[in-house]
Amino acid sequence: MATDPQYLDIAKGGLNLKGGGNMPAIWLAHAIGGNLFLGFISAVAFATILAVVSGLTLAGASAISHDLYANVFARGRTTEAGEVRVSKFASLGLGVIAVILGIIFEKQNVAFIVALTFSIAASATFPVLVMAMFSKSLTTKGAVIGGYVGLFGSVGCVILSKVVWVSSFGFADPIFPFVYPTLFTMPAAFLCCWLFSIMDNSAQGNAERAQYEAMAIRSETGLGAEGAAAH
Repeated sequence: MATDPQYLDIAKGGLNLKGGGNMPAIWLAHAIGGNLFLGFISAVAFATILAVVSGLTLAGASAISHDLYANVFARGRTTEAGEVRVSKFASLGLGVIAVILGIIFEKQNVAFIVALTFSIAASATFPVLVMAMFSKSLTTKGAVIGGYVGLFGSVGCVILSKVVWVSSFGFADPIFPFVYPTLFTMPAAFLCCWLFSIMDNSAQGNAERAQYEAMAIRSETGLGAEGAAAH
């Protein structure tokens, strides 16, 4: 397949596959099973993409409407109709953002972008989860600041790296010299979670530290867990 001209991009010298780095599986299916296998693999890929995109859109819209809008901004003073309305607008907004990002990263390898999202998750989510389970000193202030440092630090480093700054935006040299930022951003998130937690001497911070033992027992044994709530 690598030497078959029907799969190569002649306009680029005939050395690259048509469609870029996301197409080897598709062209391999055609080379093995012809148009029938190509159609089957394409249908599977389309169904997978549709399922993943719809699931992520629903999850994102639910988080925005229920977690952010209802519990953070409205502080519980809202209705189901209001949450549904916000969810619809959130779905539309997420769809627009996804289309824009898809256009920007059209030439990027999908598998590589998935690896970058894991880097961001490892920097923003993992430190907060580990500290919440094993650190007696963690407070809400430390968790929030550490999570934000991991999130914005990892996203910023990814944008300034070669894969985005050079390959997608077309600049000459990357500002951040490494491809994956996790080696730097994850320790920074851990450090900020710990540092701002021990510096938090507020009444809320002291109360949260005092509740660690009870919450640890409850999380491991279920003792004291609340019953089902009516919805």
